[in-house]
Amino acid sequence: MGFSKLERALTVAGLGPAMLLGCAVHENTQLAAYLPAPSYSVLVPFPAAAAAPARPRVPAPVELVTSLDGITRNFNGLVGVAVTSIEDGWTASNVTASRPLPQQSVSKLWVTMTVLDAVDRGVLRLDDPLTITRADFTLFHQPVAALVKGDAGYTSTVGEIMRRAMQMSDNTCNDKLLHLVGGPQAVRDFIARKQLGTIRFGPGEKLLQAGTAGLEWKPEYSTGNAFAVARSRLSPAVRLAAYEAYVKDPPDGAAPASIANALARLYRGELLSANSTAWLLATMDGAKTGKARVRGAVPPGWLYGHKTGTGQDLRGRTAGFNDVGILTAPDGRSYAVAVMIGDTSRPIRERQLLMQAVARAIVAHHQPSGSMMAGGRPSR
Repeated sequence: MGFSKLERALTVAGLGPAMLLGCAVHENTQLAAYLPAPSYSVLVPFPAAAAAPARPRVPAPVELVTSLDGITRNFNGLVGVAVTSIEDGWTASNVTASRPLPQQSVSKLWVTMTVLDAVDRGVLRLDDPLTITRADFTLFHQPVAALVKGDAGYTSTVGEIMRRAMQMSDNTCNDKLLHLVGGPQAVRDFIARKQLGTIRFGPGEKLLQAGTAGLEWKPEYSTGNAFAVARSRLSPAVRLAAYEAYVKDPPDGAAPASIANALARLYRGELLSANSTAWLLATMDGAKTGKARVRGAVPPGWLYGHKTGTGQDLRGRTAGFNDVGILTAPDGRSYAVAVMIGDTSRPIRERQLLMQAVARAIVAHHQPSGSMMAGGRPSR
């Protein structure tokens, strides 16, 4: 029997199917939302990698490690891959999985977790109103801009703005949430407090993208194609130097192994409350981006909730082409997956196929548990 999105959300929250109706209307559960030379500012050191509560260590399957090495070894680019078994605790990875690579929009995960942590602490509520105006615009992908009308702006809720940031990868929604919780330092504090390891959070979308291009941020870059025009006027040497500096030491750099471990801890309920964990996992299940990345090879009966990230291009190279998430088998056993291409000039289709190969390797080496509870939920 398949493992549905709803069953996963309920399982993480520690709730049985009979409680679904109550969850949908109870004001504290929030499960109803599930149903539908550059200048980067100050670089912060990586949090101490003293990470997670200790778990029994089971060796990673040798066959899977070998498969991941084979998938990545001959790819022309900087690639890090890590796969963590959520139930058993092992991590299979390639040799680059401990190196910090550009996250780009993968970093929206940490903003969202910081907001949900504030909800758990009673500082915010998912149904608090939040207004976006033209002054909040960032750059690149910001579909919410079409909803901002006149001086009144666009008013929605914290939960809805967060859903748009995660599922649509809306940069303006994410930046609005970032400032709501106290800016980049608040996210860095969350990462350090939860001991997530080698995960750095950058200075915010505007400064990060300007620095990657070799520009100093100006407010006018947030409208029309002003940013692209300014970037095109830079000398090739300036563009290349900024690009190389970003890839070498990305202010938003994170190790794939640390991301996979953080996602495993999220799923196990070690980072957020049961309700916030269920909300985030369900939101990731509804992601609209990256359908041809890892998701392109997820077979029927499996579930993949994820977050993608894509950086700027320069002369055919891309600084960050990523997909991270949680892959759940029909028997309920789950894997945290981080596939990050930090720098490559290979065609987009080859990048997608590499990610799909990782998904196929996980599926091929999966050992069904056979331990299912009534209603299709795995035993824990």
